[in-house]
Order: sequence, then structure tokens, then C-alpha cells
Amino acid sequence: MTKQRLRTARWVFLALLMIALVSALGAYLTAPRPGGLMEADSTSPDGAHALVTLLRDHGVAVDVAEDLDDVIAAARPDTLILVAQTFFLLDDEGLNTLAALPGDRLLVAPSARTRERLAPSIRLDGSIQFGGQPMCELREAVSAGDVHFGLSESYRGDGDTPVTRCYDGALVRYTESGRTTTVVGSSEFMTNAGLLGQGSAALAMNLAGTHGRVIWYAPQRLEGGSAGEASLLDLAPRQIRWMVLQLCLAVVLVAWWRGRRLGPLVAEQLPVVVRASETVEGRARLYRAHRARDRAADALRTAARARLLPRLGLGHNPSPSAVTAALAQRIGRDCEAVLYGPAPGTDAELLELAHQLDDLERQVTQS
Repeated sequence: MTKQRLRTARWVFLALLMIALVSALGAYLTAPRPGGLMEADSTSPDGAHALVTLLRDHGVAVDVAEDLDDVIAAARPDTLILVAQTFFLLDDEGLNTLAALPGDRLLVAPSARTRERLAPSIRLDGSIQFGGQPMCELREAVSAGDVHFGLSESYRGDGDTPVTRCYDGALVRYTESGRTTTVVGSSEFMTNAGLLGQGSAALAMNLAGTHGRVIWYAPQRLEGGSAGEASLLDLAPRQIRWMVLQLCLAVVLVAWWRGRRLGPLVAEQLPVVVRASETVEGRARLYRAHRARDRAADALRTAARARLLPRLGLGHNPSPSAVTAALAQRIGRDCEAVLYGPAPGTDAELLELAHQLDDLERQVTQS
């Protein structure tokens, strides 16, 4: 009987041990891995673990280069070198080495220095807040469709080399000396958080998956000399640490001293209550005194659109064409001039605009 119990206890112990090991392994594999911008193993919002996993699931071999030596060792004429701009991609010698390596290039949000070395035929054309159609014939962009880049750099060619521009210049590509170079002005759509946007995952996969093998280079530390193994804290003088410690101690003491002087919080009653009609009238008088008919008209149109959108079944921030099309279908006439027309030139025109907006809301409500 005792042997039976020992045998049963042993199997129970082994089962519990297996459950603990599986749980520990699952927790390790699913634990978040913080990291820097576009780091291949980082699961933070600005990391790129999701994109790298998608590429590998679709048969693309992704070689993560920890430093420039790894890029040099893996570079081949049939590979794609993805260079993501980080705070540590600063060395001129390293950029010149990258420029001499074989293979196509994909530059993600490059700085001016990186762009001059690795994409010399591209010029900066400004900054845009862009999201929309590709407006080009590039296969990777056409199949992805609408993409929201967020705040992005816009590029153009230097005039000597034919350049394909997509998404108003947020994505450009050109071929020179047998090498194809692609430049995107923003990394937001390729990050873990940005892949959820419309068309972002498709465009990121299309750009990074054009070759069977991609070298992922997003440096996360300084390279060159002894600085390659040292952090920024190691490079700082020792006196800096004591200064920071003294400043922190001073801030804590000041906060404690001021906190005792202020005493407990007291709820303060507002001195007056202003009616909404008086506020509206006061703002109207200010608009009239400064002859700000354009601002007054914009305020009237913005408020009218905010009240009309729920009645028309439209979401937040629809395009003007979508609003005017819904109104035309609802009341049977074109209202673009009323909602999006030019600013009135006289007070009489401003008053007429207000009447037209009221009439438009009444027709939508009664239809």
C-alpha cells in the first residue's frame, strides 16, 4: 500500500513539474521584449518584431545584423539591405561602408546624412501629413492601396535619374548602376503599433519582402573603436553622475518643503456663472470688431457639419466629397458651396450664410 502511494505521489509530482515548466516557458516566450526604434526583436509599440515575424512566416529569410560587421558578412548581390534610421546611425565611415556593399536598399526614414550617402539621387521635398492613395504605378504600392504614414518626409529626384514617386513623395524608388534603392519618409507604418493601420502591413510586407533574403540593420548602440561596447552612461564623465544625484536630492527636498507650505487642497467655487448665450454673443461681437468674417464663417460651418454628420450616418473626419454626396442623396441638391465655400466678403453675406446653414439643417432633419 505504501509503494502504491509513493508511485502515485511521484506521478503527481512529475505532472506538477511539467505544468510548471510549460507555464514558465510560455511566460518567457510571451513576455514583452522592450527595445529601440525598429529593433527586430522588440515588442514595444515602436519595435519591429511583428513585421519580422510576418516576413519569416511568408518564407523571407531575415538576417538581423547587430552591427556593421554582420551586414558586411551577409551582404550579397541578391539580398535586400533594410537600413532603419536610429540615433546610433551617425558614423560617416559606417555609412560609406554601407554605400559600397552589394544588393538593393530599403531606407526607412533616413536622416539627411544617411540619404546623401545611400540614396544620392534623392532630394528632400518637405514634410507632409499624408494618408491616402499611392498615385503611382509601383506594384508594391498599388496592391497595398490606402496607407497612413503619419508625419513623413517627402522626396523627389535630382532631375538626372528617373524616380518613381508614390504617396505624394513619402515613398520613392529609383534604379541606378543595377541597384534598386527605395526610400520611405516614415517608419510609423512598419512598427508594431503602425501595422494595424489600413494598408500598412501590406505595404511593409511588399517593400521588405521583395527579395528572398533581407538584412535587417537598425543599430541600437554606438559603433566604432571602444565606443562599440560602451553605453552612453559609460561615456559620460563620473562627475555627471554625482551632479545628477545632487539635483535629484535637491528636487526632492524642494518638493517636500513646498508641499508642507501649500497645505491641503481646497475646493474653490467659481466667482460667476456665464450663460451660454452671453458667451456666444461676446464672441460674435469680437468677430465683428475685428472683421473676422472668415473665422466666423468657419466656426458656423464647423458647428453645422458636426451636427449634420450623425444624421447623415457618417463617421469622424469624413472627406468633403463624402459629406456633399450624402447631402445630395438626402435632400437632392448640391451643398458644397454652403459647407465648404469661400469666406463671405460682407456682413450681409455672412448673415445669408448663417440662414443657408439653418435651412440646410432643417431640411436634413425633416427629410
